[in-house]
Formats: sequence, structure tokens, C-alpha cells
Amino acid sequence: MSTESSSAEQISRPAAPVSKLGYVTFDTPDVERMVWYYTSLLDFAVVEQSPEYAYLTTGADHHSIVIRKGETKARSNVGYEVRGPLDDAYRNLRESGYEVERRSDIAPGTPDVVVLKEPATGVDLHLFENQTESGVDGRATLRPTKLGHVAAFTTGLEQMQSFYQDLLGFRWSDTIGDFFVFLRCNADHHAANFLQSTIKTGMHHIAFEMRDPNHLITMIDHLAKNNFRLHWGPGRHGPGHNLFSYHKDPDGNTIELFTQLDVIHDESKGYWEPRPWHETYPQYPRTWEVDIATINIWGPVNEEEIKH
Repeated sequence: MSTESSSAEQISRPAAPVSKLGYVTFDTPDVERMVWYYTSLLDFAVVEQSPEYAYLTTGADHHSIVIRKGETKARSNVGYEVRGPLDDAYRNLRESGYEVERRSDIAPGTPDVVVLKEPATGVDLHLFENQTESGVDGRATLRPTKLGHVAAFTTGLEQMQSFYQDLLGFRWSDTIGDFFVFLRCNADHHAANFLQSTIKTGMHHIAFEMRDPNHLITMIDHLAKNNFRLHWGPGRHGPGHNLFSYHKDPDGNTIELFTQLDVIHDESKGYWEPRPWHETYPQYPRTWEVDIATINIWGPVNEEEIKH
């Protein structure tokens, strides 16, 4: 399988340009417990469920989280919505030398999916044109507004970054040191980020967006009332500048709840929409030094979050 674009044209014209992070799958030995967490704690809505699986959503899309019975594994596959016809994505990927499969049996709500392997991790990526509507009203609820981003460890950071940028059309947003990269597929600062590691594998964390600081605080209070405690935050990151909080789900996966993420509304300008807490005006994508203020502008660092 080729992991590099074969020409400058392919780099400038990605084979399968992604416009949105669609869903993430979690394998778990206890489907019922994980559904309880997502519905009772995070207020997700169940769209379809059986003893072997569950599809949950925050709003209009059929699903943003998939729970599947099996041995505990986070980020067992990731779904991305592509910009433009799926036929074009499938053809372009094949012409670029990638092994891809066209499937109609992946999941309800996504009847037409292109499947390919992510380099270094081997995780299945699902590319789809759109999801059917869930019929769920996500307005004015406790639940997060959307699935925001997912971070993972990789043994090949440069390879991963090239794959996402050259093939899937992601843009570089920021890097911490030489080991943590943030990539965007739309106006949001990042939908995918990767941490170089020769020790750890799998998912680093998954993140859900809250409407504003008040919404975030309300959810944290709700978690506390149900004996789910934060293990880091609230704080404000440097890259992305989002307010954050981190806790663990019942399987021990790290869950981030965030708000106020940086956005680029005009790619031709290339800088983030100015905010009072930015270090420079205007602020452009950059490589950040590895220090406390990069990880958390407000103060303490959780060492476990940056070990790699």
C-alpha cells in the first residue's frame, strides 16, 4: 500500500477530501454499561440498540458513537464524511495506489462506505458521503453539541500527517515540539490529532464540544453528582485554546469535554479568528515549545496526558 501521494497534483488535490469527523467506534465487553454512561451521563440519544451493539447520537446525524461488543478497545474504527461524491473518493483512492473496499453493510445510517486502513495503526477508516437523519433534536439539551475530535498514538507521526493531509485533505493547525500534531478538516482547529509514541498505542482521548462555558460547567456538575470526577481541568490549552476538562468513561477511556475551540473561517487569510486569550494578534498555526503554558495556559499539567 502506498502511503505517499504519487504527484504534486495529488497533494494539491486530495483523493478523498474530508469535511467532517462523523463517528468513532468503541469495543467493550459491557455494551449495557457503556450505553448507560453515554445516555445517563452525557445525555446522548440511542438510535438503535441490541445486546451486541448500540448507535448513539448528539443530534441530526444517525450516529456519532458506536458501541460494539468485544474486548475493550477505543477508536476501533473512525468514520469521516467526505466532500463531494463518494464515487470520486473511491476512484481517486484506487488510482493513488491504496487498497480500498466499497461496502454497504458497515452500519445503519451509512449504507455506502469506502473502507481503508490508517497507516501505522491499521485502524479501519470509513469514508461516507452523508448519514441518514436520526430524527433526534439536539437543541437545548444537556448533551454535547457534537463529536469534536479524536486523538491517537502513532509510531509514525510524519507518515500519519502526510496521509491525512495529502490523501484526505486535512490542513496543519499546530504542533507541540516534534511529537504532537493537530489537523483540521473544516473551520475547527482540529478534528484529528496524533501523538508520536514507541510505548503507547491506541486512542489518546476523544472530545465532545459543549456550547459555552456555562454548558461545560453544567455537565461537569452533572458528572460529579453521579460520582464521575475530573482527572484534569478545567483549564485552557495553548494549541486550539479550548477550555477543557477530562474524565474517564467506565472502560477507562479518556473523555474530553471542551468549548471555545479556535476556528479559521477564511483559509485564504490563514490565521485563527482573534480571541482575547491569544498570544499573538493575529495568531497563525505554529510549532509550540514544550512547556506548562502550552499544555495548560491556566496552570497545572497532568503528566499522564503528555507522556509518550
